[in-house]
Amino acid sequence: MPRIKVIIPAYNEAGSIGLVVAGIPEIVDEVIVVSNNSTDATQENAAKAGATVLLEPRKGYGYACLKGMEYIEKLPEKPEIIVFLDGDYSDYPQELEKIVEPILQRDIDLVIGARVKRWRERGAMTFPQIFGNWLATNLMKLFFNARFTDLGPFRAIKYEKLLALEMEDKTYGWTVEMQLKALKRNYSYEEVPVHYRHRIGESKVSGTVKGAFMAGVKILTWIFKYSFK
Repeated sequence: MPRIKVIIPAYNEAGSIGLVVAGIPEIVDEVIVVSNNSTDATQENAAKAGATVLLEPRKGYGYACLKGMEYIEKLPEKPEIIVFLDGDYSDYPQELEKIVEPILQRDIDLVIGARVKRWRERGAMTFPQIFGNWLATNLMKLFFNARFTDLGPFRAIKYEKLLALEMEDKTYGWTVEMQLKALKRNYSYEEVPVHYRHRIGESKVSGTVKGAFMAGVKILTWIFKYSFK
């Protein structure tokens, strides 16, 4: 079995992080929770659940993901697969096995967990999330002939392929940057339908007007940047 590591960015997710870590299947070699300037018991609860805990004082989803990658880069034995997963328990951690299956079985480079409507709790995704996904994926279809339907954060990618992307976004554009760069490099990719439920606690992005607006601006900036590059 290839070595699999999970990176979970978490900002004030004390109420959910233990459930997320506990729900991850045993095929995973290590779960890395990056506490993104949390002021609650996120790191303590993650450690109790068995995760490796890193601290990233700079706020931003991308900052947290990059901190996790920086940690992995220093390990003597590198993983074959990296899985990214949110810490709010909106995704089902046990579905990780089907997220990595296309990589294991068909040598796919990148797999996105698509939050399909039929498997999504009513109201679990806000209107800004739904509209933003629709707009972003349709623009990627228009400019790149892409087949993406979602920018879902639950995703798996081959470690060496991830390094080659030279990820740089520090905040809201992490997911779309990865997908755009994968398209540019002609990576093989698939979407896997996943279940999605109401998160535990309050959303820091889609739950606020400022967060939703900033995320939308960042996503569109990345798309247009790569459309004319």
